[in-house]
Amino acid sequence: MSLLVVGVNHRSGPLPLLERLTIAPEDLAKRVSGLAQRDNIREAVVLSTCNRTEVYVVAERFHGAYSDVCEFLCELGGLDADELSPHIFSRHETAAVEHLFEVAAGLDSAVLGEGEILGQIRNAWDVALEESAARASLNLLMRSAVETGKRARTETAIGRGTASVSHAAVEMLADVVGDLRGKRVTVIGAGSMGEGVAVALHKAGGAEICVVNRSPERGAALAQRVGAVAVGFDGLDAALASADVVVASTGSGEPVITAELLTRARIDCDRPLHIIDIAVPRDVDPSVADLDGIEVLDLDDLRDWADLGRAKRVKEADLVRAIVVEEVENFAVEQTARQAAPLVAAMRQAAEAVRAAEIERFASRLADLSDADRDVVEALTKGIVSKLLHEPSVRLKTDAGTPQGDRNAAAVRDLFDLR
Repeated sequence: MSLLVVGVNHRSGPLPLLERLTIAPEDLAKRVSGLAQRDNIREAVVLSTCNRTEVYVVAERFHGAYSDVCEFLCELGGLDADELSPHIFSRHETAAVEHLFEVAAGLDSAVLGEGEILGQIRNAWDVALEESAARASLNLLMRSAVETGKRARTETAIGRGTASVSHAAVEMLADVVGDLRGKRVTVIGAGSMGEGVAVALHKAGGAEICVVNRSPERGAALAQRVGAVAVGFDGLDAALASADVVVASTGSGEPVITAELLTRARIDCDRPLHIIDIAVPRDVDPSVADLDGIEVLDLDDLRDWADLGRAKRVKEADLVRAIVVEEVENFAVEQTARQAAPLVAAMRQAAEAVRAAEIERFASRLADLSDADRDVVEALTKGIVSKLLHEPSVRLKTDAGTPQGDRNAAAVRDLFDLR
């Protein structure tokens, strides 16, 4: 078995490619289930966010699994191999573990230390569990990754300050627009990103917020939390007409703001408009940037802006990397110990069979014993077996994965006739 991660992220591929590879939340279960059924893949978890689509698999055959995942990504994005290959990255075994732990800890995010990724990893794992695509090996890996992410944020200051895409978007907005007091800000989308933007705007204070969402109930609930006005998509024209700033963050999969829509909505408006598009795929059609008086910023701009503020958390990043190194070592120890567990169980089962057979052989001599005395004999013989096997069990687990461990395992199989 091999552990492998293959994918494209914000470091390896451009935003247009990431858009094509993004999996809508409602499609994730079907995608991961189909992937786990391929011949070369035993387990699978697919992590798809605005910054990455990464596939973590336990592989029956390494090269076959790599080809399966590449084919999966090509099908997902409607790509041919030549389009994908310059931007794909892969990691194997310990390097794959280290990569996931760095992702969970916020070290591999566009905004250093951002906390949203931890929930996204949990969600990807939950979906894989529901589809029976994640089992023992990936469950251990994902659980360890989540623990690493928690440690990074509780034991260091990596997550303090601007540590999410939505909060970074609001800070960049303040840099671009200036004082937000009195500005009319339209937030399109009331999902996790839109909610983060609206909450950050509310904390910053002074902005007049309008939440536009397809589901009126969800939009109204968010608006009530942040003292905003909520409208459905039938009110989008009016919201765009009055806005000074628009933050778009839906999961529609296709543009919700087009040049035609903006031209119609703002026909009588000559005020400048700033649009920040943090959706993947993008909510704003590229042609909007050609309109006079309108500035469009997207995730690429946000990443460039975030790089300027990374220095505040760089010192903490070194502390987080130390945590990652420690957790990778802990994972290796636990993984190795689990590899010895079936042999330990088989050894104990063989010993228990011998003990039970001896009790049965002497059943006639024990027939006159009371129930209490028979219980004592059972407890005594089980205790002796357990004590005799304790040290061999510990040694098998401790030495697993080493040459000495291999010799121990071979000896136990021979001595107990285990096959």
